[in-house]
Amino acid sequence: MQAVLNPTRTIVEDKETKLDTLLKMLIDADQKTKSDVENRIVGMGDSIANLLVDRLQNAKGTQRGVIAMSLIRLGECSIAPLRKLAMESREFQWIANYLISEI
Repeated sequence: MQAVLNPTRTIVEDKETKLDTLLKMLIDADQKTKSDVENRIVGMGDSIANLLVDRLQNAKGTQRGVIAMSLIRLGECSIAPLRKLAMESREFQWIANYLISEI
């Protein structure tokens, strides 16, 4: 059974690593790089929405903006994790509600 679980864990870790690498690329990035990173994040698909919401809570500046736009572009799959965030964190409630309203 464990052999079955390991590949799944590796896939999740790979997505986390890829997302974190992309977010690091935004530090001092020009507009073209920002657009490219956002497109690559959205290209990772619906399954990245939970990770994006998690990263949104600690992101600042350009990283936060790209995460927010990526969540909006991902659409419906972003709503549930954003609602959860709004219910759990008063500090991020307005951000979550705003992003939901833009979807």
